Amino acid sequence: MLNRNVFIPVLFCLLLAPASAFAAEASFLTVIDGDSILVEFEQRTREVRLIGIDAPEWGQEWGVEAKAFAMNFCFGREIRLEFDRERFDKYGRLLAYVWCGERLLNRMLVREGLALAVPIRPNTRRAGEFSAAEAQARKMRKGIWAKGGLKQTPAQWRQDHRKKER
Repeated sequence: MLNRNVFIPVLFCLLLAPASAFAAEASFLTVIDGDSILVEFEQRTREVRLIGIDAPEWGQEWGVEAKAFAMNFCFGREIRLEFDRERFDKYGRLLAYVWCGERLLNRMLVREGLALAVPIRPNTRRAGEFSAAEAQARKMRKGIWAKGGLKQTPAQWRQDHRKKER
């Protein structure tokens, strides 16, 4: 029989631990847009959606710059994917923090004013640092903050352009 004095604290610790402090190597293939890349991972080509950020879309103001930044950041490098609580979104894309050496692409895009910090539960382990990076970019008037921000958030832009295509 399990001792309750031991079992409950152990169970509590397991529930509080991040679901995955797991990281894995991947080979960079290309950039889809500022917050999505293609990689070779586990012997398959996979789309990776960067956790915790939303970059301007292709065709939206600053979309080209966000995509170019991500390409320059990753091109020719081995990358490391760090996972949070959920590994896949509803579209089957891998959800990850993307590292090149000691630099985190998700954070760098926000810090350079090329993406917004957008925490989406349950993958919020780095939400505080992304929010701080956005505050720094706003203060320094970098990227999208040079003139006060975007006309529309990427989510609003996607919604409007989805409606127009119908």
